[in-house]
Amino acid sequence: MLVHLRTLGCRLNEAELESWAQAFQNAGHKITREQNKAQLIIVNSCAVTQDAVRKSRQLIRRIHRDNPAAKIVASGCYVTLQADEAAELLGVDLIVSNQDKDRLVELAIAELDLPTMPAMSTEPAEISLFSRGRQRAFIKVQDGCRYRCTFCIVTVARGEEKSTPIEKIVQEINNFVVQGVKEVILTGVHLGGYGSDINQNLAELIQAILDQTQVPRLRLGSLEPWDLPENFFALFNNPRLMPHLHLPLQSGSDSVLKRMARRCKTAEFSQIIHQARRQVPNINITTDIIVGFPGETEHEWQDSYNFIKQTGFGHIHIFTYSTRSGTKAAALPDPVLNTIKKQRSQELHQLAEQMKQSFMQQNLGESVDILWEGQKEEINETQHRVFGYTPNYIRVATMISDGESIENQIIPALSREINENYLLTERV
Repeated sequence: MLVHLRTLGCRLNEAELESWAQAFQNAGHKITREQNKAQLIIVNSCAVTQDAVRKSRQLIRRIHRDNPAAKIVASGCYVTLQADEAAELLGVDLIVSNQDKDRLVELAIAELDLPTMPAMSTEPAEISLFSRGRQRAFIKVQDGCRYRCTFCIVTVARGEEKSTPIEKIVQEINNFVVQGVKEVILTGVHLGGYGSDINQNLAELIQAILDQTQVPRLRLGSLEPWDLPENFFALFNNPRLMPHLHLPLQSGSDSVLKRMARRCKTAEFSQIIHQARRQVPNINITTDIIVGFPGETEHEWQDSYNFIKQTGFGHIHIFTYSTRSGTKAAALPDPVLNTIKKQRSQELHQLAEQMKQSFMQQNLGESVDILWEGQKEEINETQHRVFGYTPNYIRVATMISDGESIENQIIPALSREINENYLLTERV
C-alpha cells in the first residue's frame, strides 16, 4: 500500500512519524509524499493549544475530503485527550492513543486488515526519511514528564516519563547512518530528564552516541533549563555535538514563573546561559516565551522584557497565552486583556528580531560546514537558491546551477551578507 504520514506540533511527533515510516516499509508498504495518491494516511495530532486542537480536526477533515478512499489512522495528543470526538470525525478508521503509539503500525495492520509483505520491503538506501523530503532524523529518546507546569496539557496527554535504553538509541542512529543520514536530533517531552526511570542520564546518552556511532552531526531538541547533568557543557568539546540549545524560559519574571510552576528562576537561568557561553564558543541559545499569562501585570511584563533583552537570544518562539481547558492555568484569576497581550507580543517580536539580526551579524564572515537541504528557490533559468543550517543553527542559503544538487551533503560555506531571515553564503 501507499502510505502518507502527516504531523502537527512538536519534533517528538516528527520522530514518531519516522519510526512508523520505517515499520511500514519493513512490512512491505511504500511511503509517498503525495497525500491524494495514498491508500493509508497516518495523522499525528497536537493539542498543545485550543488552536492546535482545531487545526488537528481541520487536517483530518481536509484529508478525508481530498482523498475519501484512503483509510485514516489518527494518533497523537488531540486524539488521546478527546478520543470520542476524534473517533466521530468522518473518515477516521482507527484511533491510536499516545499510550499505544509504539504499536501503531502493528495495530493498523491488524485492525484494518492490511497486507504484510516483508520480502517486498524497500532497500535500506531508499530511506523513508528522504522519501518524505527530510534530511535530519528526529530520534525519540523519551516520552512523558514528571512535572506539571500550569499551562501545559502535554504532560496530561503523554503520561509518565519513559526512556528508551541507550543501546537501542545507538542502534537506531547507526541504522540511520548506514542509510546516509548526516544529522540526528534527540527529542523528548522532558529531554533533560532522560534516563530517570532506567538509571541513566542525558550526558551518558550523548557520550555513548559520540563514542559508538559515526553520525557527523548530533543535535539536541528543546531542553528544559533544569536537570542538566553534571559536566553537560564539556560534551560540546566534541565538534560533532552542534553548538545550539533551545532552552524554554517562558517568562523573565520570577513571580510569573512561580504561577507557571516553572522550576527555574531567572537567576538560575542566567547562570546556565553564562556557563554555556563561557564553555561553548559561539553557541546559539534560543527560547520560548509566553506573553500575557494570567495575572501578568505591567511591572511583571517590564521585568520579563528587560531580562530577555539582557540575556539575548538567537531566536524566540513567542506564544500569546490562550486558555487551555484541562490545565491549572485555565482557572487562574485576572486574565490579561487581548489588546494588552497583542501589544506585548508586538514589542517582544520587535526585540526578538533585533536580537536575531545581531546574532547573525556576529556570524558574518565565518566559514563553517553546512548540511544542505533539498528545498530550492528558482532565481532564473540557470540558477537556484538552496538552504541549509550552520552548526549553531543559523539558516543559510547559497546558489547552485540548474541540474546541480548538493542535497544531504556537508559542504563548507562562507557567510557574506544578511538577507532578512538567513545568511547568504558562498561555498568554499
